[in-house]
Amino acid sequence: MSFTLAGSVSRPYNAAGVDGAVSHFRSASQEFAQSTAELQSAIKLINNQDQETIEKAKNALKNSRLHYKRIEAFLEYFFKHAAVAYNAPAKVEIEEPTLEINEAAGLQQIEALLFTDDVEAQKKALLQQAEFIYTSATDLNSLLHNFKADDKQLFESQQLELVRVMTLAITGFDAPFLKSGMAEAHEALAVMAHTLKPILNKQSKSAEKINFYLNGTLNYLKKNQDFDTFDRLAFLTDYALPLQVQLNKYLKEQGLELNTAPVLNYKAHHLFNPGALQISGFPNAERISAAAPVIKLGKTLFAENALSGDNSRSCVTCHNPNKYFTDGLPKSIGLNGHAFVPRNAPTLLYAGFQQTQFWDGRVTSLADQVKEVISSPIEMNGKPREIIKWLQQQEKYKKMFAEAFPNEPDSLVTMGKISKALASFIFTLQPYNSPFDKYMQGNKNALTADQVKGANLFMGKAQCGTCHFAPLFNGLLPPFYQISEVEVLGVTRTDNLEKPEVDQDKGRYGLYPIEFYEGSFKTPTVRNVAPTGPYMHNGAFDSLEKVMDFYNKGGGAGLGLNIENQTLGDQPLNLTETEIKNIISFLHALTDATAQEQASANAATNLKN
Repeated sequence: MSFTLAGSVSRPYNAAGVDGAVSHFRSASQEFAQSTAELQSAIKLINNQDQETIEKAKNALKNSRLHYKRIEAFLEYFFKHAAVAYNAPAKVEIEEPTLEINEAAGLQQIEALLFTDDVEAQKKALLQQAEFIYTSATDLNSLLHNFKADDKQLFESQQLELVRVMTLAITGFDAPFLKSGMAEAHEALAVMAHTLKPILNKQSKSAEKINFYLNGTLNYLKKNQDFDTFDRLAFLTDYALPLQVQLNKYLKEQGLELNTAPVLNYKAHHLFNPGALQISGFPNAERISAAAPVIKLGKTLFAENALSGDNSRSCVTCHNPNKYFTDGLPKSIGLNGHAFVPRNAPTLLYAGFQQTQFWDGRVTSLADQVKEVISSPIEMNGKPREIIKWLQQQEKYKKMFAEAFPNEPDSLVTMGKISKALASFIFTLQPYNSPFDKYMQGNKNALTADQVKGANLFMGKAQCGTCHFAPLFNGLLPPFYQISEVEVLGVTRTDNLEKPEVDQDKGRYGLYPIEFYEGSFKTPTVRNVAPTGPYMHNGAFDSLEKVMDFYNKGGGAGLGLNIENQTLGDQPLNLTETEIKNIISFLHALTDATAQEQASANAATNLKN
């Protein structure tokens, strides 16, 4: 097989790893296909009267998953569309804007079916899934026809796989019932070691460190495979993140930099560093500016009552900086003082790091969200012509617009500029100065013992991390961070879980009337969740304790409500009272310091120094 290089770096090892990676994929994909044949055979023998047959099918599935992880990085990077057939989430996926419905399929769907109460009743569906996977797996090598790649691409495929391990594998996203994430992570990173070996320059100290941390990571995963007791913070801070640091350093050193995942910033120290996710990867990035005059204008406009129809309110009314950019109400009071805005006002902190905006994800940029809020009759009822006319008459704003947009006439104020300035300011609301952030930067005293336990529960047994993805802890899906997920939780109308009632808000269904969207909402960040209640899209829960009780009981369906399309698992999490307290303690550790608190902390540090 011949290969042409995608890059132009004149290094003797520019494609040194390709032959080995292709050879590994050929053999590993055949082994994967064989494992799916064994899975098929095990499923055929399932009998509810013989629990051992069900256990054997589960073990066969685990084996197939381990084999899949040996080809995952290569397949997901070079043949992403083919990869969907094997490891997609066990829920219906809807392609927008075509609204093509993709039924749940693959290994995750088999897992969901194997862990139902009546497995034998699912036998037909299980066999269909297994047959499909086996048939397609036997043909994987055909993907290599005329395949072309270089070491830059191979290296990036491994960078992305490490992010998958840190954010998905160890949280149980792929296998929430099997709880095989640690074993799967080990397989994935063992392949990384094999793939990188011929690429790494033996004369490089960074290469030595990559091997050191990679070996340490593999040893840690091999020795600690129990899902519920796995210390995720130790794994991340002591092994995976130092490995990522060295990988990023080596790329720059050797001229192997390639970034096809626009949201990720490989130049950042590691995934939990500010700047790890970059603006260029988000929709309409050109409508956000990093220029200081634009941000200053946006900050001023944020508090400007003249943007509302009756000059009575500004953005601050519902997103008060002193309340972590919320208003502390279940639902904001409407402009007339009597009606309420349909949904809870979430914090604007980290709001820019989403692929869609509003609870139902109805717009794709901050700038469009700003325009809609200003013009909304119940929120601000601003009139664009009147707003523009008034701003152009104010000397202060004439000067600020001229400074913010120097290449255009001083007097030219437009809604486009207004929304750009506001969006640019909102995008700056990313402090990353919570105790958790300080811990991830190396300060092991930043979290209490209970908070560390809570973090491990959040990303483990409680399964919070399978929807609230690191590092933002919202629904921005790793490793590409190009999808903001929506979920159906079965949120109740009130927080009375003894007599639960279905909330009537249909969520994204209002945009796309598809049954799978009924009651679906975007997954918000839980950064700064402690001071920003009430919670949920309807503000129905007034405490984190009640939120945790809801999740612990399996959401609406777990409470007995008829919610057939619920994407949240409906089985109880069986969290103890102490575990819930630890998780809540961790959530408090995601609270950013206010400007005043940060200034005090900096002053104290300066005095010590």
